[in-house]
Parts: sequence; structure tokens; C-alpha cells
Amino acid sequence: MPIRNLVVVFGDQLWLKSPALEYAESKDDRVVMMEVAEEATYIPQHKIRLVLFFSAMRHFREELAAHDYRVCYSQLDDAKNRGDFAGELQRRVEEFNPQRLVCLEPGDWRVREIVQEVCKPHGVELKIVENTHFLCSVDEFRAFADSRKSLVMEYFYRHMRRKTGWLMKGGDPVGGQWNYDSENRQRFGKEGPPDIKQPHRFRADKITDDTIAMVKERFPDAPGSLDRFDYPVTRQQGLDALHDFVEHRLAGFGPYQDAMASGEPYLYHSRLSAAMNLHLIHPGEVVEAVIDASANKDVELNSVEGFVRQVIGWREFVRGIYWTQMPDYAQMNYLDADLPMPAFMWTGETEMNCLKQSIGQLIDHAYAHHIQRLMVLGLYAMLLGVKPYDVHRWHISMYADAIDWVSLPNVLGMSQHGDGGIVGTKPYAASGNYISKMSGYCASCRYDPKKSEGENACPMTVLCWDFLSRNRSKLKANRRMDFQFKNLDRKDNAERRAIRKQADAIKAKAADQTYL
Repeated sequence: MPIRNLVVVFGDQLWLKSPALEYAESKDDRVVMMEVAEEATYIPQHKIRLVLFFSAMRHFREELAAHDYRVCYSQLDDAKNRGDFAGELQRRVEEFNPQRLVCLEPGDWRVREIVQEVCKPHGVELKIVENTHFLCSVDEFRAFADSRKSLVMEYFYRHMRRKTGWLMKGGDPVGGQWNYDSENRQRFGKEGPPDIKQPHRFRADKITDDTIAMVKERFPDAPGSLDRFDYPVTRQQGLDALHDFVEHRLAGFGPYQDAMASGEPYLYHSRLSAAMNLHLIHPGEVVEAVIDASANKDVELNSVEGFVRQVIGWREFVRGIYWTQMPDYAQMNYLDADLPMPAFMWTGETEMNCLKQSIGQLIDHAYAHHIQRLMVLGLYAMLLGVKPYDVHRWHISMYADAIDWVSLPNVLGMSQHGDGGIVGTKPYAASGNYISKMSGYCASCRYDPKKSEGENACPMTVLCWDFLSRNRSKLKANRRMDFQFKNLDRKDNAERRAIRKQADAIKAKAADQTYL
């Protein structure tokens, strides 16, 4: 018999308070969840990422059933599973003949297009519900963007502070400053970081154990390792992870949020992004827990503000950029980068210690914090000249928390400057000296970050000067680049030719070793 509403729950929307579920409260409604092979293979995906999504989905299926929702769940090994999202959704539409298909705003433009295409030939009404798991709607962001001559995250962040009242005293920011960036760039000295409590590890239950076994069997060639899977896969575990961060690492987050150290994947970072991006925990409750800590614990304002800015500033900003700029945004390539992603970005097989350390922890944990993403891994790809969308695909491949809406603007825009300045006001170009300053990576590397020529020259430094040279015509009008171009002008023609020759050799070797 035909049903009233077919409510689709995507794998990154595991939230009992989802407004889409309000359409599934009758016996005439069904909730559909789908595991499909295509979503796991259209990009080679980290084994941890696969287990995280599938296990969290299976746990949420049980939670929905416990709350009396009528759930139709397509498991990967179901005999009737058609293997791709469009085919499986069409199977459910044909099976239930719904009057209406309901879903929360997807996190991927591609998925939204698929849902629309499936509904059309069947004459099914499509209801896309606003995703209130975010703090700023797409319409609100669009109105904010339309009211500005240029989009700058800092001013959007201030808008969000005023809107929410968080860290505000009347119309002014608490403490008299909007941000504390100048206080949040400390690094660990030669002695390295202190003993920092690692994020809480969550033991696998039977659902997760079964999921791990399935991923090992079905996707043996997927990148990454499953030796250390310990991510939260339920709402309660997400809340426990939030409490653990606030209790043990928030106080050190601010001053050391940009620091890096060998063998230390987390330092003072929260590792909450995956739980938030799967909707296990709400960004609002995360922010409130962090702000409460400043009142109840010995946590300085610079740590609280620095974390709040990442959640209500950057996170909301990039989502707004994604949905107001797509689909053209994905094709942007302002700097005309044309190389593929080198194979060692999946394997860590490189002599560059900064990359080896960062990729190594990606293999083990499917995680790297924001400075490793931007100023090590992303920096190398931009300086090398990798196609921005290829960098985004790699990011989706290797990070547990990567979803299209958050990955594409952060990677293509902020990291690769592929959008020409929509997200970031300048390309984050830096030599190996920056990495040497903010980490201990260079001390045990065969390359010298100060050298731009010769056998021991740091590839980051070589490529940085090459990047500035080859992109000067496009970047010379950007006043924030003046200092770097003045330094480039201090090099004579012979030195520039030597740098270009060495950079060409690095790029040729990288282009010859591809994974995809």
C-alpha cells in the first residue's frame, strides 16, 4: 500500500531531533537509511572513515527503532541492495510509492541532485527541510553575503557573536577583543609538549566489531589502518568526547592551537569535528559547554574564544560559501594548477619529515588538526601545483570528518586558493621555515628548511619560491603578498633559475607517482 512520507536519513545526519523526522511519526510513514557501495568507493576512502560512517549509521538505526520509528535499512550486503545511492533510493520509492519524499538539507550538492532526479519520474513530491543542526541558515548567510562588498570570515564571525550573544557583553565582545590570534601562536620549545591527556578512546561494541570485519573483507585495498579505531559512534559517546575535551585539553587549546609535534596527533585539540559533522552532537551544545568551562574552570578567554571561532565562525562560514557558490565552485582553479596528487600523500612514503609525520597520523587515525591540514599537507599541494579538486578528493579520501560542504571550501578555497580569494584573502604560501618554527619536524629531517638550492634544500622552500615566481602575475595586486614578493626580488637571476630547475624536478617526480 502507498505510504504518506518516505523520510530519508543520510549517513551524516544522525540526529533524533532532526526536523525531517517530524514527518515520520505516523504508522503511514517510513524512515529509510542506506549503505551503498558506490558511496564507499567513488573515492578510495580511509578504512576508519568507512567504519565510522557505517557503525554510526547502524547504531542510529537501533536508536530510531527504540523510539518506534519504522526504519527500512539497506545494509551493504543486502541481496537486493542496488549498490548506488540513486538505485537504492529508487528501489525504496518503487517499494513504498510514497506521496512525499522528505529529507534534511544534504551535506553534498551531488546527493541533493540525485534525490531530485529520483523523485521526478515517479511524480513524488520532494520536501527538503532546513537543517537546524547548523547555527546559520543558508538563506541567512546569503542575505549576509549580499549585504557586503566582500566576504571576510572575521565580519561574519562578529555577526554570529552578536546574533547568538555568545562571548558578548551588551554590544561588545567579552574582554574587549573580538579575537586573540596574537596570543594563540605559541609553540613547544626544544623540550617538546608536556604530557597531554589523549582524547578518550571508545571501545568497539558488537555493532562496531561487525562493521570493522565487514570493511576489512569488502574494502581490503582502502587506504589507512584499522588498528586504532576509537571514534565516538553514538550521541552519548559524542557527549562523553565533548566532556573529555573540556575537562582535559580546552585550557591549552588557545595558545597551542597552531603548534605541531612529532608523534602527537592531537595535542590540545578536541577531535570533535567528526561527531559534529555526523550530527551526533550539536554545535550549539559544544559552544555552550566550552563557554561554561570559562566560568567554572581555570580556562582563559583566549582558549575559549579561539575554539568558539572555529565552530560558529569558520564552520558556519564555509557551509554558507558551499551552498551559495555551488555547483560552479567545485570547478574553480584560479592558479591554473594542473598536477595530480602524488601517491605518497596516501602512503606517507616520503623523506620529508613534516609530510611523513602528518600523513602517518592520517593513516593511523584519519585525523590531522587544522594547521597540519592547512600549513603542511595543503601547503605542499598548493606549492606543488596540484589541481584543487584533486586535493579535495584526497581530503575526502583520508579524513574521518570530511564531508563535501566542509571539505570543498576549506580545501579548494582556504588551502589551495583555487577560488581566487572568496574564502581566504591571500594564498597561505610559506617556506619550510614556517614549519620549522611551529614544529619539531625539521630537526630530524634530512632537508634544511633554510636552503632553496642543492641536495639538502627543503622541497617546501624550493617550491615556495617557485610558486611565487610562477603566480606573480595573478597575485601581484594582492597587497598582503608584497613582503613575499620583495623577498623574491632579492634573489638574482641565477638563483631563480636554479630554484626553477629544482622545482621542476620535484614536480616531475610527483606527477609520475599517482594513486588514483
